[in-house]
Formats: sequence, C-alpha cells, structure tokens
Amino acid sequence: MIDTIHGFDAPYNIETICLASVNCYLLTTQDVFVLIDTGKPEKRRDLDARLESAGCRTGDLKLILLTHGDYDHAGNAAHLHRKHGAAVAMHRNDSGRVEQGDWSLGMKPKPDKFAQFYRIVSLFIRPGPFDTFVPDVYLDDGQTLRGFGLDAVVLHLPGHTRGSVGVLTAGGDLFCGDLMDSMMGRPGLEFFIDDMAAAQASLARLRDLNVKVVYPGHGKPFRLAEVK
Repeated sequence: MIDTIHGFDAPYNIETICLASVNCYLLTTQDVFVLIDTGKPEKRRDLDARLESAGCRTGDLKLILLTHGDYDHAGNAAHLHRKHGAAVAMHRNDSGRVEQGDWSLGMKPKPDKFAQFYRIVSLFIRPGPFDTFVPDVYLDDGQTLRGFGLDAVVLHLPGHTRGSVGVLTAGGDLFCGDLMDSMMGRPGLEFFIDDMAAAQASLARLRDLNVKVVYPGHGKPFRLAEVK
C-alpha cells in the first residue's frame, strides 16, 4: 500500500511492508529513504527484496527509526545498518533491550495488559537469533525529522514499553508502533501494554493533536477517532 503526502519540502510516499503481521513503513522523499521499524530477522531476505523493489538499493537508506525495542520491530536494524550505512535511531529508554538482546529489560514482571489469546500464542513463540547493536541516535520527544525532508516530529508514547515513540507528520499521519493496533478488527490499545496508565496518558495526548490516520505496528491503518 502506497500513499502520497505533501510535506514542507516535497511530496513523499509511504509504503507499508507487512512481514508476518509486522508492519514496517518506508517513507520516501525525492532520493531519501527512511524506514520505520524493521521486522523479524527471519524475514530479512523478504525485507531486503521489498526495499529493493521500492527503489531503495544498497546504500540508499539514510535513517532507520525504531518505534521501540521489541524483537519483531528491531530485528533487522543491525543488518540494515551494515548494508546501507543508515543511522539507527530510537528512544534511550529502550536502547538497553537491543544492546543486550533482553526483551524483559525495563518491563514489569507482570504487564498491565496481556490478552489471553496472545498469552497462549506466546508460549509457542520464542525470539530467534538477534544481532545486538548500539543505536546511533537517541530520539527525544518533539524531535524533528526535517533533516530528512520529512515534515514530521517524534513523540514519546510510553505504555507498550518505556521507550516507545511515534512519528507524527504535519498532515496528521501517525506511525504509532505498538501503542495501538487493529488486529482484532476494532482499533484500540495494543494487546500487550506494560504500563496502562502511561498508555492511556499517551492516547489522551494524541487526542489533543492533529492525528488523522494511524499506521500501527500490527493491523491496518485506522482513524484515531475510531479508538474508544
């Protein structure tokens, strides 16, 4: 799926790359490519092929922005950094998880929300090999992406994890990572929420901003107004 958005600099495209139910988003403006999230290592070959088919060849990717440090979102960041020389950016509060490959780091012993269906499924799914890495850039709340030709800002949106962030464009498109999803049909807070109070505060903050279409880490895009 490709959408065109007109930013302050030039029109840019959003291409959704869905790999095993995980969404990565390739944002393109002129000859600059920015990737939001990277999918699982097991889907590395498919990701490389999708990037190349979109015109993003070796060395073209300039920024890899991770919405959080989960294995299924950060799993190919080190590989893409080696291949393209792209800077990897994420919030400092999740950096220890990718530096150590420890997905429990900074998480509660018992999350505030863990849907029963996914709790059962998780018993049969374990993360595979993961290339640990140190991020090149630590993202701050309100940080602009104008240096990459994108009229967009980074928003710190804790709840799913302590270091979760979103990207909000001037046109009202929000890439929310795993704060929200639409996997079960009706959009809402994601099935795994570590800190419910933080997640609800993040959602309340978004309602006061110019958010129109939400691009989640899992599921199809939806309007923020649909989230109850």
